[in-house]
Amino acid sequence: MTQPLDLQAVSAHYGTTKVLEDLSLSVQAGELVSLLGASGCGKTTTLRLIAGFLTPTTGSIQLGGRDLTRLPTHKRDIGLVFQNYALFPHLSVLDNVAFGLKQRGLGSSERRKRAMAMLERVGLSALADRAPGALSGGQKQRVALARALVIEPPLLMFDEPLSNLDAKLRVDMRVEIRQLQRSNGTTSVYVTHDQEEAFSISDRVAIMNAGRLMQFDRPEVLYRRPANTFVARFVGFENIIPFKVVAREGDTVTAETAGMTLRLSQAAYGAIPDTFLLATRPDGLMVSTDPAAEGLPARLGLRTYLGRAYQYQCETAAGQLIANGSLTNPLEAGTGVKLVPMPEQCTILASEGTR
Repeated sequence: MTQPLDLQAVSAHYGTTKVLEDLSLSVQAGELVSLLGASGCGKTTTLRLIAGFLTPTTGSIQLGGRDLTRLPTHKRDIGLVFQNYALFPHLSVLDNVAFGLKQRGLGSSERRKRAMAMLERVGLSALADRAPGALSGGQKQRVALARALVIEPPLLMFDEPLSNLDAKLRVDMRVEIRQLQRSNGTTSVYVTHDQEEAFSISDRVAIMNAGRLMQFDRPEVLYRRPANTFVARFVGFENIIPFKVVAREGDTVTAETAGMTLRLSQAAYGAIPDTFLLATRPDGLMVSTDPAAEGLPARLGLRTYLGRAYQYQCETAAGQLIANGSLTNPLEAGTGVKLVPMPEQCTILASEGTR
């Protein structure tokens, strides 16, 4: 039966080094949550703590109300899918999938029946007698997934499961993993450094940095409304511009940065505090040659062809900004332009000093 996972104020130290600090995270029953971040952010440590490979310095870990914090790994009944597959080379595909069932004392006929049914679900029943060494990377990962699911664990965990696969196969496998997870309804924790992978597969994503949880929300919210500058830069807001409001008139605010002014509508951006950061993606600054346009004056520098747009390094009084321009009208370096914010690709953040 699917169960919720709850981490409360979990910290972990390696000697005097603090690798995880006061992490609280709740995963709902049947939900797939990804832990996302760069190497060293604490995501793998979190997975190892949940699995029982490490013991937290402080805090508690509960699964369906059962305290796992000091419970040995083999008593946690968790399904694990690893980056390197971790298949037994001397066992057939069928015996690899049935291994966990054998450990649980099921008879040989029942083991075979359930293992074959699971291989059917992952499309590998025809390869049941094959050795792992004769499989492709994608087939090995399907076997590893089948082995984890066949024991019907209350919690399924994935540790960078697609890192060893090529780009096309990664996309295909993440769709398969998501479909299987949804059909099983198994509570799942998925560790990855790949933002696209995490956003495409997850109900919610926990973005981590330096052992701390930076934001935990649905992918759509993270992408459009990051909570801070770290998350904003992580999800592609390459321009972070500090502003101070100098006038308010109804819904419209006039804000200033480095001697440049900009009028912004709160209907488009939401409530705008007296000091704020305007975070934009390169697509969020329209490159306009109209001198009357409502935007930031800039001079174009290096132009790069992206396929879908030209990207410009732009020099402004507030520093260098990055903006994408139209393919139909390439502009030369040195051209004076206005950078017009596009609300759907921008967001308002609190100034760091006001937190």
